[in-house]
Amino acid sequence: MSDPTLETTQESQPAPKKKFRRNWRGFLLGTLALIVIVGLGAFAGYQQAIGDRVDAQSQVMSQQLTEQYALALLDIASGRYGTAQERLEFIIENNPSFPEASQKLAEVMVLAAIPTATPLPTVTPTPDLSGVEEIFQRALQAVNSLDWPNAIANLDTLRRKDPTYRAAEVDGMYYFSLRNYGYDLITKQGNLEGGIYQLTLAERFGPLDSTANGLREGARMYVLGASFWDLDWKNAVLYFSQLYAGWPQMWDGTMTASERYRVASMRYGDELFGQEQWCAAYQQYQNAQTLGNLDEISAKNAYQSLIKCNPPAPVIPTEPPTEAPTEPPSP
Repeated sequence: MSDPTLETTQESQPAPKKKFRRNWRGFLLGTLALIVIVGLGAFAGYQQAIGDRVDAQSQVMSQQLTEQYALALLDIASGRYGTAQERLEFIIENNPSFPEASQKLAEVMVLAAIPTATPLPTVTPTPDLSGVEEIFQRALQAVNSLDWPNAIANLDTLRRKDPTYRAAEVDGMYYFSLRNYGYDLITKQGNLEGGIYQLTLAERFGPLDSTANGLREGARMYVLGASFWDLDWKNAVLYFSQLYAGWPQMWDGTMTASERYRVASMRYGDELFGQEQWCAAYQQYQNAQTLGNLDEISAKNAYQSLIKCNPPAPVIPTEPPTEAPTEPPSP
């Protein structure tokens, strides 16, 4: 005899299989829908990218056509009708509705068809060189007479009137005059700044020789050393000691380099004396004495510096020798 409950259970076992089949089918439908959505999105993005690229290309082309139109107008104004026609044809080919392009092309074609008159050759008059030759001769005479200011003045006039006239010779005369004028200003007149300026001008026409260049450097050193006068005696001594070694007679119209070295050494010595640097002060006074006498204050300070820098050796008292006691003779 069979159990009806067991039979009912056995008949109901295939039910889970149907449920799994329904879930699998739903999964496939969902996946297919997702693929379709993604595909549509990608296609839409692709179409958008193509549209953006086309818009960008159109914008670039529009900018190029605008630039070509502006250049065509410049070509027309300058009479370059052939170039303007090529630009306008390019514009119309890429954008037939470009504003006024067709009208300008018609104008250019009309202008290009008009023949241009051949200009007659102009006759260039022969320049009158009599005036510049006279100025040149005056400059040459001044150079031969060692009159450097007049030589330079005539060369300036000649160069303003005709910059190309005997250019190489004029350059040489400029160099010779400026170099020697600068040398004379420094060595004969004590005009250091003026001499430096003239030598620097001469350098535009050629390198300075070692003598002129060294003199210019010495003049610069003198001017720099003089800037410390009464303000910084230490630096004044530094510069004028070098000038004394190389250009002792260089002057600025008031004092030679050697005289400035002597005075600066005394004043720097007084300064060191006030700081109780006895030996350093005495050295400065010795430097000054090699060039001349010391003034009253420096002479007194020099004497005291010598004593304090070289004090006499102390006298060590010696004790009188003591005789060793003698022992009485033994009996």
